[in-house]
Amino acid sequence: MTKDEQKDDLLPDKDAAKEFYAKYEPKEVLGRGVSSTVRRCIEKETGIEYAAKIIDVSSNPENRDCTLEEVRILRIVLGYPYIIQLYDVFESETFIFLVFELCRNGELFDYLTSVVTLSEKKTRYIMRQILEALIHIHSHGIVHRDLKPENILLDDAMNIKITDFGFARILQTGENLKELCGTPNYLAPEVLRAGMYEDAIGYSHPVDMWACGVIMYTLLVGCPPFWHRKQMIMLRNIMEANYNFDSPKWTDISSSPKDLIKKLLVINPIDRLTVTQALEHPFFHVKMWDQEITPLKKSLSMKSRKYSTISELAHSFRVQPFNPRKKFKYAILCIRVVIRLSRLKYTPETITIELSKSDPYRHKALRKVIDACAFHVYGHWVKKGEGQNRAALFENIPKVELRHLYLSNISPVS
Repeated sequence: MTKDEQKDDLLPDKDAAKEFYAKYEPKEVLGRGVSSTVRRCIEKETGIEYAAKIIDVSSNPENRDCTLEEVRILRIVLGYPYIIQLYDVFESETFIFLVFELCRNGELFDYLTSVVTLSEKKTRYIMRQILEALIHIHSHGIVHRDLKPENILLDDAMNIKITDFGFARILQTGENLKELCGTPNYLAPEVLRAGMYEDAIGYSHPVDMWACGVIMYTLLVGCPPFWHRKQMIMLRNIMEANYNFDSPKWTDISSSPKDLIKKLLVINPIDRLTVTQALEHPFFHVKMWDQEITPLKKSLSMKSRKYSTISELAHSFRVQPFNPRKKFKYAILCIRVVIRLSRLKYTPETITIELSKSDPYRHKALRKVIDACAFHVYGHWVKKGEGQNRAALFENIPKVELRHLYLSNISPVS
């Protein structure tokens, strides 16, 4: 453990915040920030567990003003189910204690690291909650400015909780911000322009929608759209919205989420989808199977064999006595058939020895294993563009010089 970590593990002087220690009993450290520590704590009277964020404001006076502004914003959005709940605030000369609800499943980032990628269904579930929370946030004139998987927590029921409103600001109607802040991977082009050009008009709520596009892209394929080892190239890619769907993973993903991402990662914020428009996108409104086969019904001729077969089947249903259990099973089977047919083109091919040797990353099952190994090796996401490919982990061969050196060392001495 480093000296800084040992210092963070020490509890603040109890005389600095007697009220906090009188009401709560602090436990183990859950996380650390630049000037803050998050601990699990227990309310002494009820035994309920919470998360206490202990912020050191003694070294930097600006920390106090920023923290109090964050508290003000958290109280404005208080009570919405997909936003972190703030329960208590204790202030002393050296520390500020913020008591939040405890989210046992941790950050969405850590969850994504463990599962590598999410299915379209799970992505739809999470993105819907993020967008619904943003409707509540934006309705109060607030822009978050730092949406990312690290700032999204998961509660016991795996519902999201947006947290960390340290960069959030309340905007008046027509007001724009020009401050350059946020996390590089998730910055919108207008934020970068505001930091580069003095005559830039600034930015407002659409920056959160850009971040949603980046988050959605990352959830589906396990890597951000604009990552590059050279930060200047990454920022240029953001300014030009230079991303693609060329990864082998995108072959398993339908066109609807891709279309939504395209409409979120738009350079001009005026043309970018709003929160309401995003929730109205077809990705969040899956059609029922009977709506999908309507064109097939219309295309059948009354003289065709298929039409006569369907007529006979319908007639048999009319003649036979009503059997709800049988009809329900039949309806479920029909739905399963239609779903499997609609997903047929996304179904990966069977794993063979030849495929696993030549191109293991092309197959979805092997790709999940490879990505999981890469996470353990690198400790972070690795973009598969710019010549980097996780399948290359299996293509390493020893250099000729090293092989020669190795063989010479094991050769018998004459």
